[in-house]
Amino acid sequence: MDLPRLWPRLDMQTRDWLMAHNGEPLAPAVVDALTLANGGSADASWFSDHEDGVLTDQAVDWIEGIANDEDPTLD
Repeated sequence: MDLPRLWPRLDMQTRDWLMAHNGEPLAPAVVDALTLANGGSADASWFSDHEDGVLTDQAVDWIEGIANDEDPTLD
């Protein structure tokens, strides 16, 4: 997931949800917002192999950095 590219395209409600519920399964509206921000297509690589509907560890870490006013990078 290219969160640094998608993040500015997300509305504030979606960003707030992602920060407040980081690491939890995504709400359908959040998946829809991410899909829309990605030009209308979802990407299976966004999601963890271990839990349904949960973002990858790298995405979760990046969102945590944003929530903590850090300058996170994705590997």
